[in-house]
Amino acid sequence: MTRIAAPGRWQAAIVDLDGTLVDTLGDFDAALGGMLAELGLPAVPREFIARTVGQGSEHLIRSTLAQVCGAAVDDALHDRAWQAYQRHYRRVNGHYSSVYPGAAEGLQRLRERGLRLACLTNKPTAFAQELLQAKGLAHHFERVHGGDAFERKKPDPLPVLRTCAELGVHSGRALVVGDSSNDARAARAAGCAVVLVDYGYNHGLPVQALGADALLARLDALDLDALAAQLAGMSPAA
Repeated sequence: MTRIAAPGRWQAAIVDLDGTLVDTLGDFDAALGGMLAELGLPAVPREFIARTVGQGSEHLIRSTLAQVCGAAVDDALHDRAWQAYQRHYRRVNGHYSSVYPGAAEGLQRLRERGLRLACLTNKPTAFAQELLQAKGLAHHFERVHGGDAFERKKPDPLPVLRTCAELGVHSGRALVVGDSSNDARAARAAGCAVVLVDYGYNHGLPVQALGADALLARLDALDLDALAAQLAGMSPAA
């Protein structure tokens, strides 16, 4: 695992989307509800959705079908569900979601400090781009990558490392900002600092147990200087 370099100045932030910038449970609920109704299957509760989102659409659909059908999920049913979900999500994307308090302000402050920003999510790239545009957040980001952008998704470090390379920054000079173990594990393995918000989803588990370098109630509460000072004493120079 790459060690975090002593950060005299942060150069980039790689930011998650669902549960970090935007509360999208309403969108997922509407899209899954439409998909299940079209298939003649019962709806799932929001609590299930909150525990299940974060690992990409494929995982969400398979988990939802397993929840309502048990073991009786064949390839034909999965394919019908996939097509239905894509249609319904595209129709509702951004309609039943809201930007978290402090998220837009936090992104603006990071940019004002000179950080280069990328959005890295396990949501499909096209849906992520549409949502960021709809919520007025797209202009903050130089790059937007979804779960279909690379060979592997978070929690694998590959998407983080590739995004750092695109931004032209060493991973030890980058923050990964997210709400879940997927973000924390990917960041740690890539050698990035881990900044987590405490209001997201994290598969229904407490985010406090993940050992973040910074834990925030609002993104605009992030203190870059304090984080740099905290990590400088435990990391070798770049």
